[in-house]
Amino acid sequence: MKKSRVYTRTGDGGMTSLSGGVRVSKTDVRVEAYGTVDELNAHIGELITYLEREEDREFLTGIQCDLFTIGAYLATEPSRAEKLGREVVTEEDVTRLEQAIDEAEDGLPGWRGFVLPGGSRGAAVCHVCRTVCRRAERRILELSGSAPVMPEVCAYGFTVGKAASLFRCHSVFCFWRCFRFN
Repeated sequence: MKKSRVYTRTGDGGMTSLSGGVRVSKTDVRVEAYGTVDELNAHIGELITYLEREEDREFLTGIQCDLFTIGAYLATEPSRAEKLGREVVTEEDVTRLEQAIDEAEDGLPGWRGFVLPGGSRGAAVCHVCRTVCRRAERRILELSGSAPVMPEVCAYGFTVGKAASLFRCHSVFCFWRCFRFN
């Protein structure tokens, strides 16, 4: 098999190709959306290296596969996207994430207020994942008007980050009350 090169030596004029061949600007909202999903996927890969429980690593690897599917859909020109052969996000995907959030919340103290990211490296990476996920959600909303599953991915990152801080620091004081509303 011939090895493909990652460079062309022709320059791209700030353009890139969507799957299907349509050329668009690298600043196009579609490119920004799939690029941000790709960035989130990379951060989740880093997060996995901090997790101790195999079931957490497996779950997040599944999320990475889902994000790869979402990125592929976003990187495909709209007229060809239906030909990908599967729903991008199913009701089962959302339910699976909601169940994982509930499981991660079990045993954690109740919390009202804002959380200052940190407490441990793994917890900080959880919060990076959460904030990049929020940006991906905004980009997808800008592109399509809806971003199914992204709010649940963000909530999962927040919950795992909170748990990682609590269990790593053995104290709820890792969560600083910056502000309180009612």
